[in-house]
Amino acid sequence: MITGGRLRSPHAPPATPPLGLPARTARVLLSPWSRLVLLVVLVGCAATAVALLEPHRFLTAGWPPRISGGGAVVLFAAAYGLCTAALLPRPVLNLAGGALFGSQFGLVATIAGTVIGAGIAFVLGRALGQDALRPLLRGRWLSAADRQLSDHGFRSVLAVRLFPGVPFAAANYCAAVSRMRLLPFLLATGLGSIPNTAAYVIAGSSAAAPTSPAFLIAMGFIALSGLTALAVAWRKRGRLRSA
Repeated sequence: MITGGRLRSPHAPPATPPLGLPARTARVLLSPWSRLVLLVVLVGCAATAVALLEPHRFLTAGWPPRISGGGAVVLFAAAYGLCTAALLPRPVLNLAGGALFGSQFGLVATIAGTVIGAGIAFVLGRALGQDALRPLLRGRWLSAADRQLSDHGFRSVLAVRLFPGVPFAAANYCAAVSRMRLLPFLLATGLGSIPNTAAYVIAGSSAAAPTSPAFLIAMGFIALSGLTALAVAWRKRGRLRSA
């Protein structure tokens, strides 16, 4: 068969028509690196909005009086999740939860918000960043971390949450890039975040009485957990240098 002045075998597959402009544009926009750029833009815009709105002002201004009861707890948990997904430090929000709702309801609100924020970051990182970042995991340390999260995700995330030191957002996006599943990640996040979150919430709820046993015990636990995290990091640093 002669096509366009050239001889083509009758058994050859038909020529693929060139993609039109809309198809080429969609392919570029949906490419892994375009989605990664979108993720960076979304997180950057959210972080800028949080910095401008200053949600931690509730520590001093208090919760709006027209919102109270269970609705206030639910709203705080949702706002907590959005703020942590936008890179606002969790300790500030944990103190606010304790100051606003007391130790019991404050802990419920902050743990729920922690799981919500981790879930938002995980889903965004998995949908927009995994395809672009996984091919870059070629170094020995990066490959080892990826294998640890992929094969032993629950206990790895549980350990990271129990011992502070790894930034909350960094742990979320590292887990998203790995092959870890969402449900174990959320469960490990919720369970592992309870001790340190509870200490901040209790400190926030008893901040009006800084000499009370509850406040002193909470601050002591926070200091001890921080020192433990530093000791573990220093030990790991020594091992890596030796290796």
